[in-house]
Amino acid sequence: MRPVLAAALFGLVMPLQAAIQQTKGDFEDKFRQLDEVLPTPNVYRNAAGEPGHEYWQQQVDYQIDVRLNEALRRLDAEQSIVYTNNSPDTLKYLWIQLDQNKFREDSMSALTTTFGGIGNRGPATQSASGSQPAQMSIAALRRQQFVDDNELGYQIKAVEDSRGNALEYVIVGTLMRVDLPTPLKPGKSFEFDIDFGFNIVEEDAVSARAGYEHFPDDAREGGNDIFLLAQWFPRLAAYTDYEAWTNKEFIGRGEFTLEFGNYDVSITVPADHIVSSTGVLDNPRDVLTKEQRNRLKEAEDAERIVFIVTEEEALENEKEGTDELKTWRFKAENVRDFAWASSRKFMWDARGYHQGGDDQPLVMAMSFYPKEGGDLWKKYSTESVIHTMEVYSRFSFDYPYPVAQSVNGPVGGMEYPMITFNGPRTELRDDGSRTYSQAEKRFLIGVVIHEIGHIYFPMIVNSDERQWTWMDEGLNSFLDGVAGREWDPSIPWGVEPRDIVDYMKSETQVPIMTQSDSVLSLGPNAYTKPAAALNILRETILGRELFDFAFREYSQRWKYKRPTPADFFRTMEEASGVDLDWFWRGWFYSTDHVDISLDRIYKLRLDTENPDIDFARERQAEADKPVSLTDTRNRDEGMQLWVERFPDITDYYDENDRFTVTNKERNAYQDYMASLKPHERVAFERAVEEDKNYYVLEFSNLGGLVMPIILELTFVDGSTEMMRIPAEIWRRSPKAVSKLIITDKDKELASVTVDPYWETADTDVHNNHYPRQIIPSRIEAYKSKPREGKVYRDIMHDSKTELNVAEGDDETE
Repeated sequence: MRPVLAAALFGLVMPLQAAIQQTKGDFEDKFRQLDEVLPTPNVYRNAAGEPGHEYWQQQVDYQIDVRLNEALRRLDAEQSIVYTNNSPDTLKYLWIQLDQNKFREDSMSALTTTFGGIGNRGPATQSASGSQPAQMSIAALRRQQFVDDNELGYQIKAVEDSRGNALEYVIVGTLMRVDLPTPLKPGKSFEFDIDFGFNIVEEDAVSARAGYEHFPDDAREGGNDIFLLAQWFPRLAAYTDYEAWTNKEFIGRGEFTLEFGNYDVSITVPADHIVSSTGVLDNPRDVLTKEQRNRLKEAEDAERIVFIVTEEEALENEKEGTDELKTWRFKAENVRDFAWASSRKFMWDARGYHQGGDDQPLVMAMSFYPKEGGDLWKKYSTESVIHTMEVYSRFSFDYPYPVAQSVNGPVGGMEYPMITFNGPRTELRDDGSRTYSQAEKRFLIGVVIHEIGHIYFPMIVNSDERQWTWMDEGLNSFLDGVAGREWDPSIPWGVEPRDIVDYMKSETQVPIMTQSDSVLSLGPNAYTKPAAALNILRETILGRELFDFAFREYSQRWKYKRPTPADFFRTMEEASGVDLDWFWRGWFYSTDHVDISLDRIYKLRLDTENPDIDFARERQAEADKPVSLTDTRNRDEGMQLWVERFPDITDYYDENDRFTVTNKERNAYQDYMASLKPHERVAFERAVEEDKNYYVLEFSNLGGLVMPIILELTFVDGSTEMMRIPAEIWRRSPKAVSKLIITDKDKELASVTVDPYWETADTDVHNNHYPRQIIPSRIEAYKSKPREGKVYRDIMHDSKTELNVAEGDDETE
């Protein structure tokens, strides 16, 4: 594991293993128990992967008053924080995350961003040597210009205790340490206030997880904006049993580790804005018309969406603007974060979701989007929200919050408690109407499923995203594939094992258990490979019944709590009853890949010891051998053999071959049968009578990753049979094994295929067939051309996985 304790254990164990060099043979134990690497179970996290009997986590409650200055694109706010120390430790200071400081030009993120890479696009400048042009993308230029033109990061105006006394604090990059006037003992609380403000970033300019998007062509003078606000307030860093303060610098990739708490947030915006937010609207009479409130009530039991703000009303809002303000007040209980969105461009639809169980509260599924969302959003956004809750609740727990929202804005895909930001839109035709492509439809449905799924993981099952991106992205990518296929299996949803083949054999692969900011290719590492691994675990290793039970157990054990990878690994083993250490070690801790080769097949025949039977078989086998080329050509040339020319010199052995049976062989057979014990004789005679086929299959493990051997046996009569050999066949010989297969006399093997449905992510299908087959491929004619600056976006993943590699931006991958 990667927390401080686990990292220390890992650092001790691995060098120790390396130091104890084996001097006999080259055996590698692929099934070595993972407990040597995992943290030692304790009172906080037990050996079953459950929260221990003394498990604890901190509580942080916020009351915030925030004002959006639309003209200046700025936020100013005052917040009161109540920090409750549930740990057994006495704390002398608190660490607070200042994520907006990431955008400062002197931030660690900015200073460590590297230049260059594939996919560069934009104006080229000559390199110092003059031999090769260096390239900088337009996006990189725009980002730099935006940073130069705007003062970014937090302005901390005051940090005071509840009595107004100034508190000492130190800002360290994207973190702030607040020194407590007296140590905070276990079970005690501390209340303090922070006044702050910052200039909101333009999301597209700096590739952020939140920000504003400008629409200059709207009818209103100066245009309109959509504001998505996340990572917008100073948030307490988590204090944990496994790492103490999780105060790692926010560089960009590694997301957030937070504490649960209750929020009371007042949001003051222009009076014609519509606000979507984490939590429940506490003052609807102050901000909604009577008709809008009635529409919301109607939506609770509607079979299809009801518009709370219609498209026509949103278009009217777009035109004018106002100097008046309204304050929207939202309350949220037991959430780990708070995000919101605001714009006069929003239309708003809603539909109630009555999930299973009479005691479960109604969930309002809602979507907020501008005219640019069009019919695409009207048809699919809210429906996708409800579908996601229906599927994910079956695999984990009932959705516990009163609202679930999808908001359209500049961010391609991001998740927060009760609210998600999703990017796909319609396209404007020349006649002013709007349409959408098949790709955009799939993107919207897929990204909504993925981001709403994140409300379960990690917004409720609260994993440490800064350390282990895979614990939320990988688990969620696995489940969004399940949900996607239950929407429409004809759409290429989610992750199949075959999707990870190229990455598994690439040199950019690093272990899944690598800290987020150190991963070379975050998308394949944190999303695709762990999702493929879980797919294999469910469909091939454990089977659905065992996997689903164990996964649901993990989800319910760690609901509203903070699991580590060890807790996931241990729970899946403990609840399924299957030793999976080999699987976690291979898939999550190594860069091995799957490549099982079927090298050869031998057909054996049981010797009956009866010379009248065995000698006849051997004579036939001799006759079946290919005729010597020399003998064939001698015959063709009419050459006469010596024994043909002089038959008088032949004898008995020219008339009778070496397979002619004599009394000597028959007597030996009778002696052998007489030597057998009665039960041995019965078994032997039965085997002779059945006369089955015996095949020895020889396999090589070329990729190093041990996996079950899945075989499709095809027989001469055209029938087929599947055989599944557990991964444990590699336990004593991880590089090569042989397997005896016995078939009935009339079921002769014609061919064998390893992993015929590509279940295990085998990287080389050429060696999966015996006899070998011609593998279809293709030849393409092409003309070399420069790569695009914005690289491939996998629409089944968050669009936050898009990486502008031209300037080495680590904000999103």
